[in-house]
Amino acid sequence: MTSTITGAPTGVAPGQPSPAPEARKKKQGGGLGGYLLVRFLLIFPTIFILVSTVFLLMRTTGDPITAALGGRLPADQLAERVHAAGYDRPLFTQYVEYMGQIARGDFGHTISDNRPVTEVLTTYGTATLELAFYALIVAFAIGIPLGRYAASRRDKGPDAGLRIGAVLAYATPVFFIGILLKLVFSVWLDWLPVAGRASTGAEIAMQHDGLQTGFYTIDAISTGNPQILRDVLEHAVLPAIALGLLTGGIFLRLVRTNVIGTLSTGYVEAARSRGVNERRLLRKHAWRPALVPIITVIGLQVALMLSGAVLTETTFEWKGLGFQLIQYVKARDYVAVQGMVVMLAVIVALTNFVVDIIAALVDPRIRF
Repeated sequence: MTSTITGAPTGVAPGQPSPAPEARKKKQGGGLGGYLLVRFLLIFPTIFILVSTVFLLMRTTGDPITAALGGRLPADQLAERVHAAGYDRPLFTQYVEYMGQIARGDFGHTISDNRPVTEVLTTYGTATLELAFYALIVAFAIGIPLGRYAASRRDKGPDAGLRIGAVLAYATPVFFIGILLKLVFSVWLDWLPVAGRASTGAEIAMQHDGLQTGFYTIDAISTGNPQILRDVLEHAVLPAIALGLLTGGIFLRLVRTNVIGTLSTGYVEAARSRGVNERRLLRKHAWRPALVPIITVIGLQVALMLSGAVLTETTFEWKGLGFQLIQYVKARDYVAVQGMVVMLAVIVALTNFVVDIIAALVDPRIRF
């Protein structure tokens, strides 16, 4: 009869020492460095697929010059410009050349105003990033504390009211929320500016005395004038609320669901049986495990914010990438549109990588 050694690790002969904990950990899949390296390398195929998809979709409309200038130029001049730009060559040749340009950081020139697309991106991209930053602050300020409060009042009146409000915030179009905010706080109450990133006087002062980084908050602070900073912040309030409410509703429901889930786990029940009060249970035992799914979703919400920024910037005449993208779409300037969409895709990919880092630091279990 064959005897079995109880407790011997799988794959280890009886009488031999078991592997060291470090070796077992290495065998399981590596630590934080390996996890982050894999996540970083995944950025490149993701961007490659996105760039290729955008290129092919843009080319289905024909060559960009004919789309933008067709009917405005004589046929011979139009054909000359198409040939000079190389859009009459085989599609695969154009694709290879375009990918080479992207690798060098060259997104081409716009057709409608003949500007380098990289200049357009740097000029208007800072405005979009600044708006997304403020909107994310609003989303956190609304979603996280209210989600925790709803979880602590589960199935009671406040919980039901907050859940309904979260659904309404998510379901209401962002441009409609923007119009309502403008009507109430700009027209009726006259508390906040109706549109723009800053008043004309503030913009002139920042051009003379500011750092001119494109981030108006930083530029306003660098002037040393609190009135200019106040003007910039007042212009940012309504657009940030309009865009932040959309994501805040998602955060509220997500926080509520995850906190309720962690409050029902065995270790929380054990702490509760030892007499730990509910507030301490929420703060010390249930909150951190509930953070991981929330952090993971943040990356997806950044993409949602950037798409919502198109409507928000148009509603408030916030001159960022979204606002400018609409202008180029109207002009059928698909070279500019293509460059902007690619840049937004890169921003989303990098944001997801940063979110992966934060999630791995919060919960080491996801590294394996």
